[in-house]
Amino acid sequence: MLVALANRLKGVSQGFHDCLGQCMVLVKPDTLLKWHRDLVHRPNVGGRPRIEAELEDLIVRLARENPRMGFDRIQGELLKLGYEVDRSTVRNVMRRHHLPPAPKRGRSSWRSFVNHYRTQMLACDFFTIETVTLQTVYVLFFIEMSSRRVHLARCTTTPKSGWVTQQARQLTWQFSDAPVKMRFLIHDHDTKFSTAFDNIFVSEGLEIVLTPFQAPKANAVAERWVRSIREECLDQLLILTQRHLWNVRTEYTAHYNAARPYQGLEQQAPIPFRVSREDKFVVATFWAASFMTTTAKPLDMPVGCSFSTLQGRSKHNGHPRE
Repeated sequence: MLVALANRLKGVSQGFHDCLGQCMVLVKPDTLLKWHRDLVHRPNVGGRPRIEAELEDLIVRLARENPRMGFDRIQGELLKLGYEVDRSTVRNVMRRHHLPPAPKRGRSSWRSFVNHYRTQMLACDFFTIETVTLQTVYVLFFIEMSSRRVHLARCTTTPKSGWVTQQARQLTWQFSDAPVKMRFLIHDHDTKFSTAFDNIFVSEGLEIVLTPFQAPKANAVAERWVRSIREECLDQLLILTQRHLWNVRTEYTAHYNAARPYQGLEQQAPIPFRVSREDKFVVATFWAASFMTTTAKPLDMPVGCSFSTLQGRSKHNGHPRE
């Protein structure tokens, strides 16, 4: 019995000894090895100090304004300006600003092409609307890339080649007296834009530019206008007939071109408007169940006064036109 009691006490003391040993260990071996690995792989915080912010901005400017300049060429240009910079420093600065080397940086992109010729570009596209009777109506429109001004064509249920070509011919008549001549027409690879359609614009001196396949962002200005007319107008109404659609979109386009502020144009409309403090009126837009009307009422005029009446009032010293 004494032997059994001694063995039991020995096991209890051994467990207590192991527990005490674990408590006395401040750092486990795995933790110590991890600290050593971190010290080995820690980046070197010393070395050459960074260049001045003014010099870094100058390197970035040279690289962006001269896309065909390589590291050595930029280093030489800086040397002429009195800056002694190593080639690797130029490379590191360009990497920090995500600027690729000269061969890749010098390639022309779609964005740079559009930004360069924006004032001379015209874009066109189709969008469709389903009427109450589930009839699909196709709407053709043109939009100026710079001013965002929209030019509407007709709408139809059968957009055949002859119909589309006739719409192009009518638009060129409208642009014949425009102060700024367009040079490019952008559209996608839709088969509705036939060769006869393109030839109408080519005869007027425009060059046809096709967007890449399955790339709606390449014609982003046109796509954005489709989103605007859907969200602000067409999605709020039930279109009854093709004639109803023509009236609604004509009214909205007039509002969009002359009265709707656009963020990309510094809160101006495509046709810039001028607000006069002498005409103290409140402009409100009302959406009815079957049509959209834009009405403007002075502070002392009933709601029924139309926008055209208000324009006549402002032109004839406060009295509506007869």
